[in-house]
Amino acid sequence: MRLMKLPLHRLTAAKSPFMPCILSALPDQARLAPLTFAELDGFAAADHLEAFRVFAEHAKAIVKDRPPLRPARAASCALKAVCRVALAQPVETGAAARRFFETHFRPYRVMPAAGSGFVTGYYEPIIAGALERSAEFTAPILARPVDLVTLPPEARPAGLPPELAAARRLTDGTLVPYPDRAEIEAGAGFRPLVWLADPVEVFLVQVQGSARVILPDHRQIRLVYAGRNGHPYTSIGKMLIESGEIAASDMGLAALKAWIRTRGQKPGEAGAALMHANRSYVFFAIDAELREEDGPIGGAGLPLSPLRSIAVDRSIWSYGLPFWLAGDLPWEREEVTPFRRLMIAQDTGSAIIGPARADIFFGSGGVAGALAGGIRHGCDFAVLLPRGEGGWREAA
Repeated sequence: MRLMKLPLHRLTAAKSPFMPCILSALPDQARLAPLTFAELDGFAAADHLEAFRVFAEHAKAIVKDRPPLRPARAASCALKAVCRVALAQPVETGAAARRFFETHFRPYRVMPAAGSGFVTGYYEPIIAGALERSAEFTAPILARPVDLVTLPPEARPAGLPPELAAARRLTDGTLVPYPDRAEIEAGAGFRPLVWLADPVEVFLVQVQGSARVILPDHRQIRLVYAGRNGHPYTSIGKMLIESGEIAASDMGLAALKAWIRTRGQKPGEAGAALMHANRSYVFFAIDAELREEDGPIGGAGLPLSPLRSIAVDRSIWSYGLPFWLAGDLPWEREEVTPFRRLMIAQDTGSAIIGPARADIFFGSGGVAGALAGGIRHGCDFAVLLPRGEGGWREAA
């Protein structure tokens, strides 16, 4: 199968305000290899207009310097310039959208230091819950605590473990590691926002990073990411696969929930112990302006678009960058079919680490969740970088 033909060259930039920051962010030995749009398998037949509309909505936020929900690598001067062009000229046809991307961007194959590109899927759960604890709803979604301090990735305070992304500020101003998942669940003083059926429902909402909760009176509220305790994320699904408890081919949300519930969610039971192995804990806020037609809010602070928005490593990539993903995935149904799509980086996640790693947003509800849960596949990545000032040159 032909995906992308590429010359294996390391790139440097000539007088570009954008490329140096990208190269400095790439891990050692990761490379960008120049491509032409003709070498992107399926690009000519893509829905460029839909991708442009998502990009243009994001461009508004970039031009206005709207702060993101989760800070990422800042948009370059070149990307901001392209965003201004997107907002200044009418683009109303697929042909015009394609010309926009081909005129203002150049594709580069993203080549990780080891292995290949890899994608997973995520979605917005729609689940039952209540604003008050009851016999039916016993597990709380917690609000962000006032003593939680998110640490900037580029300047971690001395004296804290380097892997921590957040800390607790004591009354004297001292920063200490925040309690982990088990300690938070056993502790007091946290403010519940809403109550769900059981801890595994809370856990999976935290993994997805958002949810819509249907209340007993049929009203809906949307939960939006508001921070996490800063401990590294651990995939409990991967733990079950590696231990042989669940075969990789059988792993999915339903299988994971069933394993945990069967083995118990109370302190000391195996299901709870598995969830506690992921020490990361996510806090939420309630979106007061829920519109059902909008997707959940991603790390960039904007609504996500199904099968168009991706989560990327925010330490490497800027929000708003277009990516071309090419692979064979079970994205339409259980069977694997070609996936060739122009995606926009609009989100991030604790498990999304590396230059050729992405999480594809599938939408809201059970159907989206079933499809998203089946995505754990290799995939080719091409990032579309602004052509920028000064042009490009290749280094052998």
